[in-house]
Amino acid sequence: MLPKPGEVFARDFEWQRLARFAERSSMRPKLGVVSGRRRQGKTFLMVSLAQQTGGFYFSATEATETESLHLFASALAEHVGASAPFSFPSWDVAIQQLFATSAERRELMVIDEFPYLGKAAPALPSIIQREIDRAVSRNSPVSLLLCGSAMSVMGRLLAGNAPLRGRAVLELVLRPFDFRLAARYWGITDRRLAVQAHAIVGGTPAYLPFVEDDVPKGPDDFDDWVRRTVLDPGTPLFREARYLLGEEAEMRDSAMYHSVLAAVAAGNRTRGAISSYVGRKATDIGHHLNVLEDCCLLRREPDAFRPSRSIYRICEPLVTFYEVIMRPRWGFLESGRAENVWADSGARFRDQVLGPHFEEMCRQFVMLEPDYFGGLPGEVGSGIVTDPVRREQIEVDVVVFAPAMPGEQRRVLSLGEVKWGKAMGSGHVARLRRARDLLDAKGYDVRDTVLTCYSGVGFDASLSGERDVRAVGLDELYG
Repeated sequence: MLPKPGEVFARDFEWQRLARFAERSSMRPKLGVVSGRRRQGKTFLMVSLAQQTGGFYFSATEATETESLHLFASALAEHVGASAPFSFPSWDVAIQQLFATSAERRELMVIDEFPYLGKAAPALPSIIQREIDRAVSRNSPVSLLLCGSAMSVMGRLLAGNAPLRGRAVLELVLRPFDFRLAARYWGITDRRLAVQAHAIVGGTPAYLPFVEDDVPKGPDDFDDWVRRTVLDPGTPLFREARYLLGEEAEMRDSAMYHSVLAAVAAGNRTRGAISSYVGRKATDIGHHLNVLEDCCLLRREPDAFRPSRSIYRICEPLVTFYEVIMRPRWGFLESGRAENVWADSGARFRDQVLGPHFEEMCRQFVMLEPDYFGGLPGEVGSGIVTDPVRREQIEVDVVVFAPAMPGEQRRVLSLGEVKWGKAMGSGHVARLRRARDLLDAKGYDVRDTVLTCYSGVGFDASLSGERDVRAVGLDELYG
């Protein structure tokens, strides 16, 4: 198998799949689709793969069909060392030549930013489908990778009745680093500082070079680091959250999409609450919610105990930070008044950015430590348990279910509460115990349920004598 280049950080799983795809072990044609939001390192991986295999790499740009064909023809002619430049009158001819070249030279062919080509030439997926089917009938050893960042477009390539449905042998999505990998990538060893930084930049690899490898030097440097990086109008990171929306072709009404994201960032997570925040009917925002989901900027999560009730969460930490901290004070930030804006943002950052993000990290922790509660989780989420006697609702931040078994009660492995800035004690445990008793009465299997307290600052001594309680602090979180 192709060795992973030393300059590629992590991505072992992704490289293994790509290297396996690039290996030619049969005469059957192979089609692969690689997607992921921008800045995740897709192009770096694709270029590295093409270089190691001696394959063809072409990165599309926003251009007319005619210009794109010209650029593609020039790149292919240069790759094969043609004495004269190619000239393709149509994508029909261009793709036929690409497949012929791949079969003859037994080389990998990579087309990056494929959505740009598809936008100018909507018939392109159908043309590729036709050539793939011809290659199957001829046993031609063709290998083609299509790569792109427009998630809504790439997600439809292999879905439903799409022309390429059923033709791919590889469908790979590059996701941001998890919080443990992100801390290693940024070189942050102080765990509290790692949480604070991750709540802003998340696990997107490109954001480190965006700030010229500027890493907070310690807890006392965090505020200044925020001011000189993400809040500095002279850095690429400053406008990145706005660009993430602008790069998606489906988003034609950017103001409405920003309003929807702002609503979720402010804590309005149900469809009704979002529609009320933006001043529209719930039916009027359905399209916007669907597009944001398709673009992987928003995700819908069912309530763990009431699947018919769903909430929405923002997927990209930088977008949450932008909507809560930057967008309301954009004019001040553009004029270079980051110090004033940040000084006025402490409570909002803690309550609307850092706190909810820490909760999400705790849910991810369960997936990173699958045996932590004595069994492989079947589902991890959050939910609300209604207490009809006390007429209150108990919000459970981390709910861990065992895999569902037909005909058996749903087994709850753990119920957890998360506090970023508070030491946790017996009062928090009492609320979790009450939730466990209520779930028992509703028919859930809670005999082995572990009550878990997740805290960013520590725990009271009162927890030490609780046999059915587990405390997860920053040391456990980061392993």
